[in-house]
Amino acid sequence: MSDLFVDLTAPNGRKYKQPIGLFINNEFVGAKSGKKITTINPTDEREIATVHAAGSDDVDIAVKAARKAFKDPSWRDVATSTRGGLLNKLAKLVEEHAEVLATIETWDNGKPYSVALGEDVKGVVDVFRYYAGWADKIHGQVIDTTPNKFAYTIREPVGVCGQIIPWNYPLSMASWKLGPALACGNTTVIKAAEQTPLSILYLATLIKEAGFPPGVVNILNGYGQEAGAAIATHPDVDKIAFTGSTATGRQIMKLASVNMKNITLETGGKSPLIVFDDANLEQAAKWAHSGVMENSGQICTATSRILVQDVVYDKFVELYKEKIKLISKIGDPFKDDTFQGPQVSKAQYERVLGYIEAGKKEGATLTTGGVPYKDVNGKGFFIEPTIFTNVKDNMTIYREEVFGPFVVISSFKTEEEAIDRANDTTYGLGAAVFTQNITRGHKIARRIESGTVWINSSNDSDFRIPFGGFKQSGIGRELGEAGLAAYTNTKAVHVNLSGC
Repeated sequence: MSDLFVDLTAPNGRKYKQPIGLFINNEFVGAKSGKKITTINPTDEREIATVHAAGSDDVDIAVKAARKAFKDPSWRDVATSTRGGLLNKLAKLVEEHAEVLATIETWDNGKPYSVALGEDVKGVVDVFRYYAGWADKIHGQVIDTTPNKFAYTIREPVGVCGQIIPWNYPLSMASWKLGPALACGNTTVIKAAEQTPLSILYLATLIKEAGFPPGVVNILNGYGQEAGAAIATHPDVDKIAFTGSTATGRQIMKLASVNMKNITLETGGKSPLIVFDDANLEQAAKWAHSGVMENSGQICTATSRILVQDVVYDKFVELYKEKIKLISKIGDPFKDDTFQGPQVSKAQYERVLGYIEAGKKEGATLTTGGVPYKDVNGKGFFIEPTIFTNVKDNMTIYREEVFGPFVVISSFKTEEEAIDRANDTTYGLGAAVFTQNITRGHKIARRIESGTVWINSSNDSDFRIPFGGFKQSGIGRELGEAGLAAYTNTKAVHVNLSGC
């Protein structure tokens, strides 16, 4: 047991027991691979804990457990309202353990504790409760054809679902996938990102306490190239749900083709934010700031490509710089007044710094930031909020996803130019439009090629509303009623009433 749990004391003084094993069949076990992952606190660069890392043999054991549970009457034949009750109980347990979960998330990821507690963990509770309500409302249809035929449809669970979650919102992304999968009666094998392995293991203890049968939820840590690939290629996994980079999403698609798995992908973005001359510039600057700089810029839908009409361009840039000075306090994520914590890892920190150098070399104007921030005990992967202006559409920093506190601001003259340039991207995850002309706002929302469009706001998503991308930003939808579709198969039943 000593190799499966450790006693930890977080920087905020909270003490708790941290699971470090693999969670299979409602028990924590050691990895047969013998491999480990050491997770680092991005605030001070110190080791937090070392967890077991699954190899292909461990994935196979977890998949077999999930397959057995899927066929077991204790899960397969349970009343739909009972499934909803289990999800509601899990939501209640998450609520009761919110401070511990938020502590782990902040420690392991670097996001402000106030955000982890008030937004991320709260969002997990909301998602589980939302899908608990759907569990007994998933149904087929009777389809009228002729008097000689009775036809109806049944919505059945897909089966064993492999789910791979990212490091920027570990608990949130886990709930987005677990909630609808369990509401529909599936079983899961879920893998956390190697950068943030801790919080989902604590969640595993609550899943067991909530009363889910063994094998229904199996949680693995491991490296993407080994454990993630093993899940994607496993012949007894019926579905893959992945959130992460576009490049990795492409690989997942290739690997999952081995048995033509049902696939949901939520991948990268380089989302535009358009500011027209009639916009409330104060409002636009506020939302444009939060739409990029929250979570240290590590947001897949970050509206990091800002297009401002030329006549208000200079004024908007000044307002944006003011927002950074007023709001973007960098520091210890456990302090109440911290807005921006560190990047999640040294690799991500160096990636952002590399884009800053690329922007300077390509001739963009570094207006503010663009340097490491070392005023938090001289340690940590902190970067000052960075604005580049005078950016051209062919520049690397304009076209590629940076995933940091990094924004490019460019000007446009006409509405048509703004639309064309907003759509000139391989991505299509999110977009924002700021205008006081409601007709223009709705018209442009129709023409923007993205899965989500915000009018006069940015990144204020909601668990009741579908989320997903166009183009190379993904396949399928999560959240809302639409999020259930990926976790059910529709079966048609034809009954011959003709007597011949």
